[in-house]
Amino acid sequence: MDTQAFQAAILEGIPEVLPAPKAYEPNINHAPKRKEILTEEEKKLALKNALRYFPEKDHAELAPEFLEELNTYGRIYMYRLRPDYEMKARHLEQFPHQSRQAAAIMLMIQNNLDYAVAQHPHELITYGGNGAVFQNWAQYRLCMQYLATMTDEQTLVMYSGHPMGLYPSHKDAPRVVVTNGMMIPNYSKPDDWEKFNALGVTQYGQMTAGSFMYIGPQGIVHGTTITVLNAGRKISGGKTDLAGKLFITAGLGGMSGAQPKAGNIAGVISITAEVNPKATHTRHSQGWVDEVIADLDELVARVEKAKAAKEVVSIAYQGNVVDVWEKFAEEGIHVDLGSDQTSLHNPWAGGYYPVGLSFEESNKMMAENPELFKEKVQESLRRHVAAVNKCTNNGMYFFDYGNAFLLESSRAGADIMNEKGDFKYPSYVQDIMGPMCFDYGFGPFRWVCASNDPKDLEITDQIATDVLEELMKESPAEIQQQMADNILWIKEAGKNKMVVGSQARILYADAEGRMRIAAAFNKAIAEGRISAPVVLGRDHHDVSGTDSPYRETSNIYDGSQFTADMAVQNVIGDSFRGATWVSIHNGGGVGWGEVMNGGFGMVLDGSDDAHRRLTNMLFWDVNNGISRRSWARNEGAIFAIKRAMDANPQLKVTIPNLTDDKFIDSLF
Repeated sequence: MDTQAFQAAILEGIPEVLPAPKAYEPNINHAPKRKEILTEEEKKLALKNALRYFPEKDHAELAPEFLEELNTYGRIYMYRLRPDYEMKARHLEQFPHQSRQAAAIMLMIQNNLDYAVAQHPHELITYGGNGAVFQNWAQYRLCMQYLATMTDEQTLVMYSGHPMGLYPSHKDAPRVVVTNGMMIPNYSKPDDWEKFNALGVTQYGQMTAGSFMYIGPQGIVHGTTITVLNAGRKISGGKTDLAGKLFITAGLGGMSGAQPKAGNIAGVISITAEVNPKATHTRHSQGWVDEVIADLDELVARVEKAKAAKEVVSIAYQGNVVDVWEKFAEEGIHVDLGSDQTSLHNPWAGGYYPVGLSFEESNKMMAENPELFKEKVQESLRRHVAAVNKCTNNGMYFFDYGNAFLLESSRAGADIMNEKGDFKYPSYVQDIMGPMCFDYGFGPFRWVCASNDPKDLEITDQIATDVLEELMKESPAEIQQQMADNILWIKEAGKNKMVVGSQARILYADAEGRMRIAAAFNKAIAEGRISAPVVLGRDHHDVSGTDSPYRETSNIYDGSQFTADMAVQNVIGDSFRGATWVSIHNGGGVGWGEVMNGGFGMVLDGSDDAHRRLTNMLFWDVNNGISRRSWARNEGAIFAIKRAMDANPQLKVTIPNLTDDKFIDSLF
């Protein structure tokens, strides 16, 4: 399809004449069938909700088709409305637009649904098994049409994938405001998501799926590399050389697909188990994992060979991770590092597959006999933990990777609690990312070159390197390690070929680093060294974006880890300080009802106005979180917020007065 036809298709929105039905494509990685949860009356309501996107003349044709989708797949996806053009990031000028900011947002949406990026592209799911960009293809078409026709004095309002409409606004307001899964608190149980999503009234946006900021597995590979490196340092007296050390984990689907690449960069032997052959094939064909093995005895022999030669190699085990853990525990093979990154925030609908059942058997059971499937999952988790415990008793360091593994294992009755009633194992945020990164303001700063030109990405990599090296000369001792790790990362980024989809990059930076890098990008755009605008963003998994008691805020110990003020304040503050779009979600990362998280996107176009916005917004976006972490009495955050106040006299933050623990204990 040429550019003119592509633009016409977007401007058409929902077609006046219905396109022909599309055949189901079995070669595409599809979402599993969702369980039957709606009553007959609720199915009628779901149909009415879907048909409101279409004039009455089309209802007789569409209603039986939508009912069949609902009965067959558990959702109404409106497959026939899938566009005929390729879903991918393009140069932003190829999108029809009146607002360049809106064109950049269209680029990001297309990238989220790129077949090389999205986990279940035909179901509009980007990652995590249920992380949706939209609920159905009518929403996609309508949203793209709105973005193509809006001006810089309008704001598009998005309710869980539904484009509510364009509203008069102003140039300083966000172009898009996104909410996903904003439920009344008592209606945030897993079955509530199943029901209300099936009705077509809400969706699970994950973290960066429903906020249009997903950049493929690269988005987490840097954080995973930092985590594995520092987990290795914990067990090797601070040494960075991890040659010959073995890391076992699971998950190759969405974000978890970053693990083998991170293992290679960190210099370990890694085994990543994956039950879905299509996910394994995708990561292997993309070069994100080196080898695929489906036989346990062959796997053991390969690992022993790699240990002896101190190889750096990533191995995908095609099968269930519980079998791997039990095999290695039984044979007494020493494992140095262990974790898990299956989508246990979504345990009953494809996020975790029980041992002893094939992939196909599991998909059939979860749809047709969900109660038995739940029993199988919980039985599997008990076996999973028992095998992990044997390996940790043999000296392995195990950490929860924020996927609700510990939480769901505890709910399954696994031997996962210690004598104090706490989890036996730490979250990686508690041990590594919280005290080392988030408390000091370091988090996942992202950018995407809107030209979609690899040359522009190379230039941004060099600019970021130059800025960080200059900053490191001025940095205090407390953050020298963070600076050094990030400089090494960005220098090696291009060599590791991490781009999947858009020309994007990520590194961990604090507020000063983000502002300085962004300002340098903006200047380079103005001077023509970068050929087109750059989109800034971040993972919601950051210093200030997410309130998540079992992950991002698991190292908050003042009792406020179950509050969500920080995430909400983050989004409100970003929206009036210059963000191009903002989003707030229920459930991203660790499960529906377990977390609130916010994100943003910002378009740099080389203008003075963009410089004003980036300075104002990025400063708040980070220091909001440092302020909260400081008030929780986190030592690193107290240091970081005092440093921020020294740098900006307009910042005045309430600093906690510390108490003597012995004095408090003496009162009881």
